[in-house]
Amino acid sequence: MKCVICKNGTTRKGKVTVTLERKGSIVLIKNVTAQVCNNCGHYYLSSDMAKKVLQKGEESMKKGVELEVLKMQPA
Repeated sequence: MKCVICKNGTTRKGKVTVTLERKGSIVLIKNVTAQVCNNCGHYYLSSDMAKKVLQKGEESMKKGVELEVLKMQPA
């Protein structure tokens, strides 16, 4: 897929770290499968992966964490 951000690169399957921030809490989720632009590094998550990432973030927020680093487990 052609990158919609830089318009020059194409995306390839890769792993990224997603940062979620809300009301002073930060959640880092490492090892997230995504399509990553080979030019600018922008990444695109599938709808299923986005749901998983947001669910993990919500779980962390409910625990009241200030900073948490998680690793996405392989499916």
